[in-house]
Amino acid sequence: MPGQNPRKRGVVRFAISFDAQLAEEFERWVRQRNSPSRSDAIRFLVRRELAEKAPGSDPDADTVGTVLLLYRHRDANVLRRLASAQHRWGDHVRSSTHVHLPGDACAEIILLLGKRREIERAAEDLRGVKGVREGRFVLASPGVAGGRSGHHHPHHS
Repeated sequence: MPGQNPRKRGVVRFAISFDAQLAEEFERWVRQRNSPSRSDAIRFLVRRELAEKAPGSDPDADTVGTVLLLYRHRDANVLRRLASAQHRWGDHVRSSTHVHLPGDACAEIILLLGKRREIERAAEDLRGVKGVREGRFVLASPGVAGGRSGHHHPHHS
């Protein structure tokens, strides 16, 4: 109902339409991710999109970020540079996992916690390390699961 606070109404229902091919792909994706329902899957997609790509997102928002880096461990100094970059962001780095892949390749996954602006800067710094061949970055809000990053102290540049 217009004018009524949606938070007080509980669940809001509405219909959406897909073309046949998109509907088929969506159904397949819902099954593959083992989603309990189409509604759950759509909520997941909307939350992800809003958390990662919303224009004007609050730079001080509580954020969890994951950085995936791919590099060749034999490239000169890449390991030293990555360690140095992680130390620069030490207050935000909560976990780092290094995996050796077939050949000379390595993957590193780094979990970051803090304010959105800090996490984005840390991710760009890590992805920009000389020798990193590819870097992916994913943001999420711990609030969607009822949590928070726990990172609230002020920083000085």
